[in-house]
Amino acid sequence: MKISIICVGKIKEKFYREAIAEYAKRLSRYCRLEIREVEDEKTPDRPSDVCKEQILRKEGERMERHLKADSYLIALAIEGKKMDSEQFASRIGELGVRGISHIQFLIGGSLGLHPSLLQKADEKLSFSDMTFPHQLMRVILLEQIYRGCRINSGEPYHK
Repeated sequence: MKISIICVGKIKEKFYREAIAEYAKRLSRYCRLEIREVEDEKTPDRPSDVCKEQILRKEGERMERHLKADSYLIALAIEGKKMDSEQFASRIGELGVRGISHIQFLIGGSLGLHPSLLQKADEKLSFSDMTFPHQLMRVILLEQIYRGCRINSGEPYHK
């Protein structure tokens, strides 16, 4: 299976980059992983609604260039469905059984994802009602994908 993460912004902090690299290395046993970063827009401290829409639209257009028609698209969104790790693992496995060979995950920038991307998504996924920095969310997503692969392979993983 191929898993792509399409996300806004570059990771500047070394500790995030190291964590992402570690999970990418671990995942190489289970899937082909691709991380596509698109440029983020500068966001003022108190953006107007019009400004927010423009930022989301520009970032969304950049993300959309990486979408593949034959992939299953999962958008990370606070209003998405919540799952525990076993349910997430089961979902990934279920998609594979259905013949889905490419899953693409979308992680928006500081303002989230443009509504057009949320509408295109086959599914919306939420990790919490809390808001996380999008850089940290990348690490959390990779860890959960890795955990799901281990669960699906019948390998032990700490609960």
